[in-house]
Amino acid sequence: MASIQSPVSFSGNLVSKPTASDLLRSSSNGVCGVPLKSLGRAQLGAKRRDFTVSAKLRKVKKHEYPWPADPDLNVKGGVLSHLSPFKPLKEKPKPVTLDFEKPLMDLQKKIIDVQKMANETGLDFSDQIISLENKYQQALRDLYTHLTPIQRVNIARHPNRPTFLDHVFNITEKFVELHGDRAGYDDPAVVTGLGTIDGRSYMFMGHQKGRNTKENIMRNFGMPTPHGYRKALRMMYYADHHGFPIVTFIDTPGAYADLKSEELGQGEAIAHNLRTMFGLKVPIISIVMGEGGSGGALAIGCANKLLMLENAVFYVASPEACAAILWKTAKASPKAAEKLKITATELTKLQICDGVIPEPLGGAHADPYWTSQQIKTAIVETMDELLKMDTETLLKHRAQKFRKLGGYQEGIPVDPKKKVNMKKKEEPIVPISKTSELELRNEVDKLKQQILEASKSSAENPETGLKEMIEKLRREIDYEYNEAAKALGIEEKILLVRGEVAKARNLNDPLARLALEEKIEQLKNEFDKNLPSADNYSSLKYKLDMLKELSNALNLSKKSNNKDKLKLEAIKRFKELMDRPDVKQKIENLKAEIADSGISDLDSNPVLKAKVLQLNRELDSEFKRVLKSAGILMVDPDTKEKVNAFNEEVNMIIDDTVNSSDLKEKIELLKIEVAKAGDAPDEKSRSKIQALEAEIKQALTEAISSPELKQKHDKLATEISEGAKSSAEEDQSKHDDLKVANLGANNSFV
Repeated sequence: MASIQSPVSFSGNLVSKPTASDLLRSSSNGVCGVPLKSLGRAQLGAKRRDFTVSAKLRKVKKHEYPWPADPDLNVKGGVLSHLSPFKPLKEKPKPVTLDFEKPLMDLQKKIIDVQKMANETGLDFSDQIISLENKYQQALRDLYTHLTPIQRVNIARHPNRPTFLDHVFNITEKFVELHGDRAGYDDPAVVTGLGTIDGRSYMFMGHQKGRNTKENIMRNFGMPTPHGYRKALRMMYYADHHGFPIVTFIDTPGAYADLKSEELGQGEAIAHNLRTMFGLKVPIISIVMGEGGSGGALAIGCANKLLMLENAVFYVASPEACAAILWKTAKASPKAAEKLKITATELTKLQICDGVIPEPLGGAHADPYWTSQQIKTAIVETMDELLKMDTETLLKHRAQKFRKLGGYQEGIPVDPKKKVNMKKKEEPIVPISKTSELELRNEVDKLKQQILEASKSSAENPETGLKEMIEKLRREIDYEYNEAAKALGIEEKILLVRGEVAKARNLNDPLARLALEEKIEQLKNEFDKNLPSADNYSSLKYKLDMLKELSNALNLSKKSNNKDKLKLEAIKRFKELMDRPDVKQKIENLKAEIADSGISDLDSNPVLKAKVLQLNRELDSEFKRVLKSAGILMVDPDTKEKVNAFNEEVNMIIDDTVNSSDLKEKIELLKIEVAKAGDAPDEKSRSKIQALEAEIKQALTEAISSPELKQKHDKLATEISEGAKSSAEEDQSKHDDLKVANLGANNSFV
């Protein structure tokens, strides 16, 4: 209660007494709060009177800003989430079935009826339930992989589809909402705020729809007024000033087109946003999460990258409005939706959309948290790319994105040749056909014969034929596995898991990643357990054994080829050595000396024999030096065998250590931390990863530093060094013997 004491005094007699409401009227109806009807009828000698007016002020609902009295610390997003009035709904939203989803509901109802019958009668209907569930999954997959444009429009408008704030609270560690445009009022259809993802701060803004009728009325069904766009503009300036990257979420049928909005400058507010966004010096990402309608969506959509959810739509005019204009009836909206090219896939082909974010089967409302994680992954990946650009490149990139829309670009000449068929020809799909075991056996025997003949003729091994045969066997094995899965009745489960893996572009969430890995492991165990009971198990096993045999043959062929290459390199080096002028001169001189002596046997002439042995020794030493400079080392076979045995022992110890429970747990934890950290880990994640790496290295070092292993290593090193020393001494002894022989030959000659 507030009171306003306003004494009002008049001179003269008032014929008619003014009321309090007359005194509180604006000055347009009177002068200084005096009614016009009283001014012309004042009489002299009127008594002076004083008036006291009291007014009640309307009670305003008190918000929970800045903090509630009893904040719940377990709320996802931390205590800062209390700064937003957006709270979880007390009641779960009612399930809404779209028209094209009714066949799925019929199957679901049958499954429930059979389960109910099984519970009531106690009979075993597990086979029927599994069959119905497989049919349901197949129907769900077929339906959502072949959606028509108008069906995607209906999914984008689904009442239970997650809203902007749903996604924001799922992907941010901290978020605080910012209000008002400082020029009018706070438009609830546009929400803005600061939030962090992986320690990096962003300015978030987006259209906010309601989750029920009450919220939709309050949020104006996600249709902003000029105040909403001016609020977004104020936050853009704020983000640009402080260097916060901007992420906008688009989900609106369009700007609110009422008389009041036009009076307040709806078009001017949108145009101002368009002009400003092209000049912002921070990266901008726009995500269409529902429907993006006309200029109301574009007002916060002039970004460097425009991403769309799989079932989102982006249009100039809604399919209903387009149908009403072109076909004079809204019933033609399916045809209009197809002609408008408004889905994510079609807009990506037109280079309007820069990427499609996957949704789960059934739409984003089927698994909102999973969808939010896909959005988070897309934001982090795209922002990492944009943050590498400098300011000038960033602005040019944003302008160029809109310049090239429609396939034309200023300054680049257009090919005048007409493209008759714009669609690329699809490569023919080669069907996988089963080859009989007899044919495969004959082909493999023929290939083995070719390899044998090639090895006898010292020709190059036919690796090409081996690779082709291995590739064919792999296709055959894939076919056999598919047939086995069909026979075992788990083909649907495999396809479902494959779809989940394909859609999970980057599972940074450790819980979701572990759940998917566990599901894959369970399915693999089930398949392996039941595989021997499949009809084609013998054929599959034969082909697997054959693949293993040919793979080993290919590896041996590669090793043989490496040896041949090494041999050719050694021959090449030897030829280069023998072609050297100084070596040629020495050999020619020795040949001439032998020819002049006229002897047929070197044993009869010790001097010439000593010279020949000396030259051989020099060439041998020089050849070893040349091979060593080329990276070819001559290793004693016994020493090599001992080193390989020691390496195998070390590898076995390392494998045993890695497979121990403690170290295996640490390695899995390290993998999770690395996946969570991503490409740009913060200080806390980096320190945790480094600590885990240090612990794992320490454990491995301790494992291979055992006294027994160290003793073997020292013994092997001693043997190698002694072998090298003895070899050197032997070489030196031979050299000395050669010198003595040469000296004796010279003395006898004298």
